[in-house]
Amino acid sequence: MDKCAQTHGKVNDIIIIMAFLQWRRFNFFDKEIVKFPSKDAIFDKLKDINVSACVSGRGQLVIGDHDGFLYLITRQLEMIMFKAYEIRVSHLYQMKQHNLLISIGEDEQGVNPLIKVWNLDKTDKDQVPLCTRITRAIPGNKPTPVTCLSVHENLNWMAVGFENGSVVLFKGDVTKDRHSKVRTIHENQKPITGLAFKTSNKNTILFIVTDSNVISITIQSKQDQKAVYFYQPDGRGPCLAFEGEKLQLHWFRGYLIVVGKENKPLPRAPNLAGQTFEMNIVTVYDIQNKFIAYSAPFPDVINIMCEWGSVFILGGDRKLYQLQEKDTQTKLEMLFKKNNYTLAISLAKSQQYDQDGLIDIFTQYGDHLYSKGDHDGAIDQYIKTIGKLEASYTKDREVDFDVETAIRVCRQASYYKHALFLAEKHQKHEWYLRIQLEDIKDYQKALEYIGKLEFAEAEGNLKKYGKMLMSEVPQQTTQLLKRLCTDYRPTDKPLIDQYELEGGGTAQIEKASAEEFIHIFVNNSSKLTEFLEHMVKVQPNSPNLVYNTLLELYLHDVVHEKDMIAKTEKDRKTLELLKNPEAKYDLDQALVLCQMNNYKAGILYLYEKAHLYQQILRYHMEHNEYVHVIDSCKRFGQQDSNLWVLALSYFARKEENCKDIDKKNLLPPLLDYIIRRLQLENDQIVEDERLIKQYREDTEKKRSQIEELKTTAKIFQASKCSICNHPLELPSVHFLCEPHSYHQHCFESYAENDSECPVCAAENRKIMDIIRAQEQSKDLHEFFHNQLERSQDGFSVVADYFGRGVFNKLTVITDSPARQRMSPHHNGSR
Repeated sequence: MDKCAQTHGKVNDIIIIMAFLQWRRFNFFDKEIVKFPSKDAIFDKLKDINVSACVSGRGQLVIGDHDGFLYLITRQLEMIMFKAYEIRVSHLYQMKQHNLLISIGEDEQGVNPLIKVWNLDKTDKDQVPLCTRITRAIPGNKPTPVTCLSVHENLNWMAVGFENGSVVLFKGDVTKDRHSKVRTIHENQKPITGLAFKTSNKNTILFIVTDSNVISITIQSKQDQKAVYFYQPDGRGPCLAFEGEKLQLHWFRGYLIVVGKENKPLPRAPNLAGQTFEMNIVTVYDIQNKFIAYSAPFPDVINIMCEWGSVFILGGDRKLYQLQEKDTQTKLEMLFKKNNYTLAISLAKSQQYDQDGLIDIFTQYGDHLYSKGDHDGAIDQYIKTIGKLEASYTKDREVDFDVETAIRVCRQASYYKHALFLAEKHQKHEWYLRIQLEDIKDYQKALEYIGKLEFAEAEGNLKKYGKMLMSEVPQQTTQLLKRLCTDYRPTDKPLIDQYELEGGGTAQIEKASAEEFIHIFVNNSSKLTEFLEHMVKVQPNSPNLVYNTLLELYLHDVVHEKDMIAKTEKDRKTLELLKNPEAKYDLDQALVLCQMNNYKAGILYLYEKAHLYQQILRYHMEHNEYVHVIDSCKRFGQQDSNLWVLALSYFARKEENCKDIDKKNLLPPLLDYIIRRLQLENDQIVEDERLIKQYREDTEKKRSQIEELKTTAKIFQASKCSICNHPLELPSVHFLCEPHSYHQHCFESYAENDSECPVCAAENRKIMDIIRAQEQSKDLHEFFHNQLERSQDGFSVVADYFGRGVFNKLTVITDSPARQRMSPHHNGSR
């Protein structure tokens, strides 16, 4: 993470004193307007925001406005906004080691600033971060505006400075209100302009800055003592003097960035509304090596944020500008061209350049001094190369010379053909490409040269020079990338080499990862589309980043295409990619892309693919597509029966707006469904009532029969045997069940035992089995509760167990109905 500290407000020339007019000026930063990474369009989401505060860190830029909103911007320039205050945001502080954002603003009119602590790791369903603390920022009982804020990384100290010159210190967990101690540690007549914590040797020091002095207070130490140090113009530490009025100070890596006003007037920049902005000068100073690394005017600078290895400048025109530091080698080459070897050596040492790199600079410096006739100075530089540089370098160069030195000398003398000859002959690939691309600018030959290199070198150089080549020779670069990412072989090698001819087998396929080259197509979406289409065709198992990027390109083309014929074709290709079973795009990201581009066909297909049938229905409801609402219920009603209920609720809410639905015959399927369900339920009610009535009548009948058997005599009047159907003869057997009567010999032949009626035995056995099953399940307490929890209709489960006698004691009759055996000597019943 790049460190970026800042101080707002005017800084007097006394505090920073340095005569910088003698410093050399260089252009070590590249400036560009920030654009969306997926399309060639300027990032303009801030154009209507009235910015009040900015901060950066933890991989994002944070902006507050005068309407109380906070905006979180990711590296992909995706922006999340939420309402943080009712009135405005005044100050922001982003923790470096914790994903916490501290803000100060107003929720009500008057001087009533509130401190809010936001946990950016925890968000609700609307992506709004969790607010863990709200505290009023007032020194004592004196309401006054807040001027600055600082928080210690140990989350135990927070300091707030005020316009009346007070500084309030909060001690305790800054994320919580509880156990927090507040005290005023400084009071002055002048507004506080800066606060910063510093920990050194277990001491915690708070620096307090006003317009006239700098104060340091030890708020915690091993001796628990307090000390105050005042920094005057002639006090401790070095002083630097810069011309002009200073508005802002920032640190970026080892650079000091100053936003100021020049003494001479600058042209004013117009904005979109015809108004003009005052131009500010942004200057980047290398304090250690004493040179200006960059200086340029910007329109009315609001703030500077440092993130992702770059400097982002937010101008009054609401455009976001980016300063990207050039690599060390490029900066050294710029110094070499100006023969500024002393500064090149100083810069290389500060950048921890390796020993071989420093030897190379000493050698070049010696050559330069030698060519100017300063032989003593050249020897001083050559001495530094002893043990590394060949001794023959300083003698008889026509016979024995260092190749890279010769290439460098030829290049500096503009003998590019000679330098290229040496580089190609001795396979100094880096030198060859640098000369072709930077000096001669023959991009085609440079690309052809890369195509002759071995795989690893070709891959490395395409990553290094890919953007430049894509910008100058896009078609040829795209073709080379296709080769590199499928089955690469150098162009000057045969398709079948000697190893394969001699039966050694097939050579190993070498190919690069396509996703590692997507960034070089940043300004050429058509070639990127061509490249990715080729990759998914020859390698269907390409990673999801390839498919996601291709889908994003397709959607962009569909949305922005004006010609209907071309739009139809692009629409077909997009849907074909989505429906391709081999396409490994990320379903969630694909859905987000379709929604962002309002691509209806893709949204509905992905909803169906993800089985989000209710989302399909709601989509049609939101767009008042009545026919599609009904069709969706028909198509997916079996998978999700709630669709019909949602549709009914939707049409019920529409009321007058859907009067002509019946005219178009759109509702009958829904009405038919409702009528059919109501009819089924009504039929079930009628059947249940019939059974209840029948069971009641049967019960009463059985009770009457039981009572009759208990209180009155039973007369057996059957005249025929129930088995053989012949007239009864004594001895005979009679049962009370029908009653049934049998010849004794028929009964003994067919009965399984002498206590059960043969005709009723089968039915009695079924009943007994049911009773036994009920008896066995009565004590299954856990089984009953598990069944009750799983059932959607708990009442039915309880009723079923009541019906099976689980909750009452039953007297089980194990004997069959009493029988009466009659003989010539006896006739009775039992």
